[in-house]
Amino acid sequence: MNRDVILTCAVTGAGDTADKHPDLPITPQQIADSAIEAARAGASIVHLHVRDPETGGISHSTEHFREVVLRIRDADVDAVINLTAGGGGDWTPHPDDPTRGGEGTDMQTPAERHAPIGELLPDICTLDCGSLNFGDMIYLNTADWLREHARLVKEAGVKPELECFDLGHVWFARQLIEEGLIEGDPLFQLCLGIPWGAEADTETMLAMRNKLPANAQWSAFGIGRSQMPMVAQSILLGGNVRVGLEDNLYLSKGVFATNAQLVEKAATIAENLGGRVLTPAETRKKLDLRQP
Repeated sequence: MNRDVILTCAVTGAGDTADKHPDLPITPQQIADSAIEAARAGASIVHLHVRDPETGGISHSTEHFREVVLRIRDADVDAVINLTAGGGGDWTPHPDDPTRGGEGTDMQTPAERHAPIGELLPDICTLDCGSLNFGDMIYLNTADWLREHARLVKEAGVKPELECFDLGHVWFARQLIEEGLIEGDPLFQLCLGIPWGAEADTETMLAMRNKLPANAQWSAFGIGRSQMPMVAQSILLGGNVRVGLEDNLYLSKGVFATNAQLVEKAATIAENLGGRVLTPAETRKKLDLRQP
């Protein structure tokens, strides 16, 4: 069991959820404010996407990321900042010509995905470790793209969070480590419950955990109704946890959540199991991050 728990709050994500929650953070100010509230509620890390302020849809704008990051850094509360670098990988084949992307396709090169990271230098950024049937679309992330992206992150001096949506992703992450593209003790995020990747259950989490390097720090999350059960399961198996509106919109059945409420609920689970949530300063020390 892990008694010193790192708690990540994934504030908004990039999924099609803007019209499914009345108060989903959309604008840079809303995203920053919600992240600050989550930090005040006890989150160790805030994981950040940005959205188009007009439509609520996907955005990769460095300007939007900059506004969010600066607002958090200027706040009167500390938080470890984790920026997504996994955008721009959505591929939906065109119904009349599968060699072309259809509606919903959104592709970026590794350099384009990395642009906000290289400029803003967050504490952590995500590195999604493979391709996946992601619902009805494909998330594309080839091996050579990943090598290029890992090299960019390494050169920037940012800690990569190795996001693994299936067991093969863990395998390839270990390959990146073997090739020297990941330095220090690796940080893994086990992403469970997303159709059609790894299932959100004990057997799957345990199988993925057992394939991690011995020196790995790791966390896990489940989406939707599996969010809080996976919080408890991860702690019991020795891992850290992630909650937030990116992964789950509800506090209980039919009751919309805020990020702060989800953080408080996860922290209560950790405490009831005999653990505690680490502060951002303790998290930086545990993960060997740059000090602010």
